[in-house]
Formats: sequence, structure tokens, C-alpha cells
Amino acid sequence: MNGEHHYRLRSTWTGDRGSGTSGYRDYDRSVTLHVDGKPEVAASADTPFRGDPEKWNPEELLLAALSECHLLSYLHACVTTGVVVTAYVDDASGTMQEDGKSGGAFTEVVLRPRVQVAEESMVEAARAAHRQAREWCFIANSVNFPVRHEPEITVG
Repeated sequence: MNGEHHYRLRSTWTGDRGSGTSGYRDYDRSVTLHVDGKPEVAASADTPFRGDPEKWNPEELLLAALSECHLLSYLHACVTTGVVVTAYVDDASGTMQEDGKSGGAFTEVVLRPRVQVAEESMVEAARAAHRQAREWCFIANSVNFPVRHEPEITVG
């Protein structure tokens, strides 16, 4: 599975209120994200940046990408080590710091997966699979801030 992978996405600004970007308060931050063959995603800026709180924002999409990538990498790691996962829920959070010059950056993301495994004998391997998933996660390997993991493993 080695090789180069390419992804395409169309971002379309849908926030022209009739006068374009004639002033900072004169346009909406609404965007439609489109990938061929998939449902469109309604997106906007985050609320503090004059965005629509009912739409996904770039910061949430980044957090979602990190959480889902770890989840999928983790499930693969568990399969390869014989761990049977029966449930997985991640309550992820991220911190972004503004720099005071109209910019900023994420400083950290914390993933808090609550994982349920089939048997008690799988708990330690399930915990170790998070380390393997971190190494495999394409998105986490692409960011320049820490992505920490605080997993909880239960048997059910």
C-alpha cells in the first residue's frame, strides 16, 4: 500500500450578501465543501470570527480529522493484535491560541477514546494499540502540534 495519494475538494464561498467583500461586516463566512459522490458539508468560520455557529468550522474539521484518523488506525491496530473492540467513543478537544496579529495556531489536541473490548485479557494490548495507531495516523503525522491520548479501556 505504499504510494502517493491525492485528494480533491471544492470549497465554494456562498456568503456574498450582494456587495461582496466591500467591508469586514458586509459578507457572510458561509462555505460549501464538496467532494464528488459525497454529501456536501455546510461550513463557516468559528463564531468568534463572525461565523455561523450552526455550521462546521475549519477548527472542528481539523479536530474531527484527527479523531477519526486515530479511531480508524486504532481499529486496524487492534485487528492485527487480536483485540476485539466492541465500542469506541472519543471526546476529543483542541486548543488554538491567537497570536494577537490576526493569526494563530493549534497548540494541542487531546483525544479521549473510551474503548470497550470483548475480554479482560485484551486490555493491555488494547492500550498498546493506541501507541501503534499514533504512529500510523496520517493526519497526526502531518500536524506540528502535540496530539495527546488519554484512553480509557473497559471490558464488556
